Amino acid sequence: MLRAKTCCHHKILRQMNSIDKQMITGLILAGGRGTRMGQVDKGLQAFRGKAMVHHVLTRLAPQTGAMMINANQNLAIYQNYGVPVWPDLIDGYAGPLAGMHSGMQHCTTPYLACAPCDSPLLPENLVERLSSALVETGSELAVAVTMETGKDGEARRQSHPVFALMHVALLPKLTKFLQQGGRKVDAWFADLKVVEVLFENKTAFRNINTLQELKELES
Repeated sequence: MLRAKTCCHHKILRQMNSIDKQMITGLILAGGRGTRMGQVDKGLQAFRGKAMVHHVLTRLAPQTGAMMINANQNLAIYQNYGVPVWPDLIDGYAGPLAGMHSGMQHCTTPYLACAPCDSPLLPENLVERLSSALVETGSELAVAVTMETGKDGEARRQSHPVFALMHVALLPKLTKFLQQGGRKVDAWFADLKVVEVLFENKTAFRNINTLQELKELES
């Protein structure tokens, strides 16, 4: 019976060619240690006068029906942004998958859209494009990719796995993966039906790992 309802749900979505944003919750991943930035909370580092998480929230919130933040430190500061803040449910700073896992556990909509706290220039049509691709292909998860030129001069697709839209129904699969010790995002994606969505603006997906990179992007 559940399978029949799911199939019917997918048919309705395909007829719509998109997902109503009220069915999507946005999640900002801010749960890392910030090791490469000197053990600082990256989401709270200033970019053009405001914390990076502020810029991400400002861009992502209009694209979704609800928002939340995954953070493992400075929770009270993040709560000042007026959205729910949830720490990882797995100890030890287990990476972005742990943040997605926590987000899915607390999500009240059928879909979850993720973005990292250290990419303040993320596309304002990110969720819309991921949503359309998810519906058109009947995939479980949509992820952003860009074309990058390697040292050999060849252009290759570069995946940005933390810029993703997924069915919250994937929670049991993710829970099992994490319980078995899995931590790499690409490894979890390998067992899912994933559609890649090509974006032209590479700068929009640039994540900031060091204070020097922060200064360079700001200038």
